[in-house]
Amino acid sequence: MLRATNSPDERVTAEHRGKLAYIYVRQSSVNQVRHHQESTELQYRLIDRAVALGWPHERVHVIDEDLGKSGSGCVEREGFKKLIAEIGLGNAGLVISLDASRLARNNRDWHQLLDLCSLFGVIIADGERLYDPCAYHDRLLLGLSGIMSEAELHQIKQRLHQGERQKAARGELRLGLPAGLAHDRSGQIILNPDEEVQARLCLVFSKFRELGSARAVMRYLRKENLPLPMRPLRGPAPHEVVWREASNPRVLSILHNPGYAGAYVYGRRRQTGGRVRQDVYRSRTAKVPIADWEVCLEAAHPGYIGWEEFMENQRRLENNINRYEAGHSGVPRKGAALLQGIAVCGRCGRRMSLRYSGPAGNYPVYTCRADRGHDGGPLCQEVRALPVDARVESILLEALTPDRIAIAVDALGQMEEEVRQLERQWALRRERARYEAERAHRQYDAVEPENRLVARSLERGWEEKLRAAETIEQDYERWRSNEPLVLSEADRDGLLAIGENLPGIWHAPSTTAAERKSILRLIICEVVLDQKRLQGQVWIKILWQTGATSEHSLQRRVHTYGDYLNIDRLRTRVTELNAAGKMDKEIASELNAEGFLAAQNCAFKGDNVWLLRRRWGIATVKINGTSPNPFRWPDGTYSVQGAAAALGITPQTIFKYMARGLIQGRQLVKGQPWQIELTEDQIDILRARAQRNRRSRKPPRYWTACCTIRQ
Repeated sequence: MLRATNSPDERVTAEHRGKLAYIYVRQSSVNQVRHHQESTELQYRLIDRAVALGWPHERVHVIDEDLGKSGSGCVEREGFKKLIAEIGLGNAGLVISLDASRLARNNRDWHQLLDLCSLFGVIIADGERLYDPCAYHDRLLLGLSGIMSEAELHQIKQRLHQGERQKAARGELRLGLPAGLAHDRSGQIILNPDEEVQARLCLVFSKFRELGSARAVMRYLRKENLPLPMRPLRGPAPHEVVWREASNPRVLSILHNPGYAGAYVYGRRRQTGGRVRQDVYRSRTAKVPIADWEVCLEAAHPGYIGWEEFMENQRRLENNINRYEAGHSGVPRKGAALLQGIAVCGRCGRRMSLRYSGPAGNYPVYTCRADRGHDGGPLCQEVRALPVDARVESILLEALTPDRIAIAVDALGQMEEEVRQLERQWALRRERARYEAERAHRQYDAVEPENRLVARSLERGWEEKLRAAETIEQDYERWRSNEPLVLSEADRDGLLAIGENLPGIWHAPSTTAAERKSILRLIICEVVLDQKRLQGQVWIKILWQTGATSEHSLQRRVHTYGDYLNIDRLRTRVTELNAAGKMDKEIASELNAEGFLAAQNCAFKGDNVWLLRRRWGIATVKINGTSPNPFRWPDGTYSVQGAAAALGITPQTIFKYMARGLIQGRQLVKGQPWQIELTEDQIDILRARAQRNRRSRKPPRYWTACCTIRQ
């Protein structure tokens, strides 16, 4: 319950003086602590005020662990946490600070302090008067002081930000520069005077222009053992350039930095709230989209690339993220699907994703999951990748046929240019290593010989620089032995011959799937697929990088012949070949030669033709056309019916005799009538064999006909 007080002296009682007095000292930044000494001394003199209020000097404790820290929160303020703990333990009777802004700059911490002081009966004092948190009017004044302190902090930040923003709008705000840029004596931004830094950054941008992926550039730099220049952001300025091994984040930091495009940018990042880890919430730094940058002054200073190339690099990096639903094609990967990332659904216009089918999971299928992902419906369409890839591949190689010689010459020139770039990189590295060794030598020579404490350290440094220079020389000799600087005429002729054979390079085992996809994307932008537009076909529309388009079609694999392409033409052709007396295998060979494909998109076989004839009711044309088989053929052989009549047995028994080898028969092809060879002796022996069997009550069916034949 709040109570009223009389005079200020009555607020401090013997009970308060029996506890400790705490002096809380804080300034917001290290710069204030270093340059505003009067404020610090004024806060330390509050000890005299505590002594004047009746506390012995030895019972007055100073808490100054928070010097140089902001009062906007208590997360990093160990001194404020210590003060709260002492109050909660009942050890504090008086808390003195210069004003409320020293104790806290936000109402949460301030009111937590007031609640604890009110609960444990602690007096709060500033440079002017005493406050009892249990008293209504004092509590009201303390609350207003906390509100004004927080509002004051907000106003200070707002004024500082407005001034900073106004200076940045003129391009005069001095910001941290990456390793490739530096300030001259007049404060203007220039390229780093170090030639090796410039050459290395130019190499990064040229390789990204060639390879199209930050990770590919990183792998190239690691392969050639080329580190990247970096400028550390921590420590006192100015920061020196250091060399670090190439990594994907470091390459991305170079490609994403607009300073390398000659632009002055302010507001690339902003503070946002969020959880850092479990139970820890603090502001975080988030990237701002390019369109939302507060200040962006193009061509403000020299750069390594132009602004248009910088924007193209950003679009390329964003497109390298494998997000098909967002329309990104992704980086070419090692999968078997040639159109990975650039296949577009011809029905809904969305980018198609990939799945792999088959027992071993090695048959790619282009899939449009837009409808299923949106409303849980069926798949929009699925297209088998391998036939489509083969068709697009043949179109691509045909389109490049007139330019094969030019491609080979360009490839040869690119190889020579790459060798020259690497030679320059190595020359600069060797020059830097020699300079570092000579510099260490000069430092060692400049020290007095008697000063062995320093001389020994400089000698060790000189030896380390010499070893580093020797290592670089050995690496250079090893590289030069593997990479000749000048190609011989034989090598040039061989490379030109290989370059002219573009299909051979394309299908070579050494050419990876990712390299084929990269070549394809240089020429083709997108490929639109639709297998439901035309019956039995896949409709293909190619969007070339030049802006031209071309449409193609491909016979696709169908489950039934009801969806077969040109089913009427196939039926007519089967009927014609069958009428010409050809058997099923011969018909299948003719169909394959004429370019027909079966329903499963494979070659025809005799079984396929037999199934089609059976479905369409096309009877096999036999030796005698469509008339019944005679008893004897013109060459003297018997038919099955004639042999049965000659032997006095049934036709089924004839087949049994042939299976046992008692009689011999042949067919011209499968499906034609049997031609059975019988001599007079065989007829007598087999007829006697049949008579020894149990006689039927009825005469044999073909007895009369047999007698007629023998006559």
